[in-house]
Amino acid sequence: MTTRTEDPPDLAEQLLDVFKALANPVRLQVLQWLRDPELHFPVERAIADPREVGVCVSHIQEKLGLAQSTVSAYMASLQRAGLVRSTRVGKWTHYRRDEERIAEIVGLLGRSL
Repeated sequence: MTTRTEDPPDLAEQLLDVFKALANPVRLQVLQWLRDPELHFPVERAIADPREVGVCVSHIQEKLGLAQSTVSAYMASLQRAGLVRSTRVGKWTHYRRDEERIAEIVGLLGRSL
């Protein structure tokens, strides 16, 4: 008889965090925009390299047209899920995709489903 070994419980929790973060269309859109930040955000107004450091939260907020607190909560959700990383530059927080983690999640999904 073959028995299936259970995945560690934290793996299921990690995937649930990812699914929850991506279930919101606004968060999904932001993650897509961050894939190519130079195309979607004003590079000429950036105080740091959007590929290396990320996009300033104020530029994300401006593009979305949402309250700062809402955008911060959305970005925190993406960060908890491991989809983005944040970097402080002065008083500003910048976000960029965590490509390594995203690839890892894709691999986990391929093995889990």
